[in-house]
Amino acid sequence: MSKDRTPPGGRFWVITAAALIGIAVTAALGFWQLGRANDKLALQAAIDGRRAMPPLTAQALERPLAEVVHRPIVLRGSWLPALTVFLDNRQMQGKPGFYVLTPLQLEGSGKAVLVERGWAQRNFMDRTQLPPVETPAGLVEVRGRVAPPPAKLYEFDGAPKGAIRQNLDLALFRSETGLDLPDLTVQQLGDASEGLLRNWPQPATGVEKHYGYLFQWWALALVIAILYAWFQFIAPRRRQRPAGQSHHA
Repeated sequence: MSKDRTPPGGRFWVITAAALIGIAVTAALGFWQLGRANDKLALQAAIDGRRAMPPLTAQALERPLAEVVHRPIVLRGSWLPALTVFLDNRQMQGKPGFYVLTPLQLEGSGKAVLVERGWAQRNFMDRTQLPPVETPAGLVEVRGRVAPPPAKLYEFDGAPKGAIRQNLDLALFRSETGLDLPDLTVQQLGDASEGLLRNWPQPATGVEKHYGYLFQWWALALVIAILYAWFQFIAPRRRQRPAGQSHHA
């Protein structure tokens, strides 16, 4: 006849509650990261879908950025090379240099749009020297993609004027030049030309980061469950087994 088992005490239930809470929280955080990853995948699918749409025309520049961002676009107009801006400390293919931006005066319109024409490497011996960039005169056709204004980097000296700048504030640039510019830019696409590369960085979704966090949270939930089972059930029974064997002998 086996001995009556002692009912679990308060310590057992406290540890059980703590383990269940820990498992529930870490599992929920894992599912939250899974949801974030799915949202990022849906966003990337939406971006890819927009990039596959037919090109827009200049009339689309009057629409809100959210409606046209990432869409291809074809523009006709004339460059305004005297207003070209070289954004410093921008990378392409792992090399630092300039993003070169030039306003394009739209054909048959008083409006203009700021075009991110490409990237050029800077002269590290003379940081004030501008790279050789060709700017065709006359009417040109620009094929590109609607984009937000260039991301801003930290700068110590405020918002300087001139050709070489750390950042470009569209509102200030609009006031400075008197141009009628929309609150967006166009990233010019195509092969390298005019002294410029156009291998624009793709928007980073960060899906891999969310999957990594998901694995960590779910692994932690599994560790809590294993430790709970070991210390609450397996280890105590292993300690009681020799006593049970001697009793039957």
